[in-house]
Amino acid sequence: MTATPTKAELRRQLRARRGALTRRQQARAAAELAHRLTATRAFRASRRIACYLPNDGEIDPRPLIERIWTLGKDCYLPVLSHTPHEHLWFARVMPDTPLTLNTYGIPEPRIAGEWLRARQLDLILLPLVGFDLAGNRLGMGAGFYDRCLEYLRLRRVWKKPRVVGLAHDCQRVAQLPVNDWDIALDAVVTDRAVYSMAGEANK
Repeated sequence: MTATPTKAELRRQLRARRGALTRRQQARAAAELAHRLTATRAFRASRRIACYLPNDGEIDPRPLIERIWTLGKDCYLPVLSHTPHEHLWFARVMPDTPLTLNTYGIPEPRIAGEWLRARQLDLILLPLVGFDLAGNRLGMGAGFYDRCLEYLRLRRVWKKPRVVGLAHDCQRVAQLPVNDWDIALDAVVTDRAVYSMAGEANK
């Protein structure tokens, strides 16, 4: 009988899997991701869209960010609030917005303008290490997104924002271990497919 891998073991395996992709494969995957994501109903209906910048081999959403700007939508990036609990906020970015590295070495906007909470956004596109078709997401373990989206567990009908994971298709697994505080995804978009967990609204 094979033991179920822990989250830490899965992180090592899946990070190695995506890290083995060549630059050409990564660039092609980023282009395919942008094409698939912009065709979804969730993207087309959204005005305020949060994204991220790749830092640890995540699928690159920068071609997608360019499309957000081209289509006249508002793009936001996550910012750590630098409080004892390090809550996640979101700052609007433009092509010329200066960036700085946060305490984790991840670029974030260096601006003093208005920061938004997750509930003020229409769509959050977030990175992940692994996912399954039940909408479970394996992150890096810090729990920033789970904490800022915790309120979604209390909502049964109207939910905002839509929460969509972005990944290489090779990051899909049969089943992930789940904790009570984990926030399920509405969908996952990869370089090969759109996996919807919330019905037609995301397609």
